[in-house]
Amino acid sequence: MSLFRRRAAAPLSEPDPTDNTDTDQGEQQPTTVEEAGPTPRPTGPFDADEVDGRGDRFDLGALWVAPYPDLEVRVEIDQQADALTGLQLLVGDSTAQVQAFAAPRSGGLWAEIREELAASITSAGGSAEESTGEYGTELTVNLPQQGPDGQTVFAPARFLGIDGPRWFLRIVLSGRAAAEPDAPSPILEAVRGLVVVRGDTPMAPRELLPLRLPEPEDTAPAEPEPPQQPDLNPFERGPEITEVR
Repeated sequence: MSLFRRRAAAPLSEPDPTDNTDTDQGEQQPTTVEEAGPTPRPTGPFDADEVDGRGDRFDLGALWVAPYPDLEVRVEIDQQADALTGLQLLVGDSTAQVQAFAAPRSGGLWAEIREELAASITSAGGSAEESTGEYGTELTVNLPQQGPDGQTVFAPARFLGIDGPRWFLRIVLSGRAAAEPDAPSPILEAVRGLVVVRGDTPMAPRELLPLRLPEPEDTAPAEPEPPQQPDLNPFERGPEITEVR
């Protein structure tokens, strides 16, 4: 399992600057009431209180990553803030971009965020359709991007949302997992192996949970950098990935 680092583009769904509600001090209700509450996830991802310690998982702060055959992990870094903003899990020809956010105790953020994502993507010239997957309603999208010849091309992706206890995971699948959604995909096994460590610190809904690089003894030797994956943010392209030394 190798670890790389990169600067991430801004999340597609930014925190609402008018929403200063602490998760422990009066919480806002989700837009779609019938979808409030935790997402069923009997096979994971798990909350830290649902597992018996970290075990052999890689400790990245708010996320623990279970080892998986041929799994590569990239951390996304905002260089201006010098803060980790998310992970990319790569298995074979599929990628999962993972970001963890604080959420109200009532859950239900995915209904709101899904609507905002669909509006953003379609307004930029892409397409977004709702479908049903392992974690309930997801978005199947085509993200507009500029091709090598300057023409607009479209990259397929799947947005999954998982509402946990006081946390929310936004997962973007690309590669084979997006192009062939009905095919078995090992990347989903890597997603199921995640553990979210929410902590007790009061945080506003949609605030990114803090991630960190693992201790040196917790990482495997880095392998040669694989080809760059498609950019998952249709509005901003980040720099190339560089290997952590």
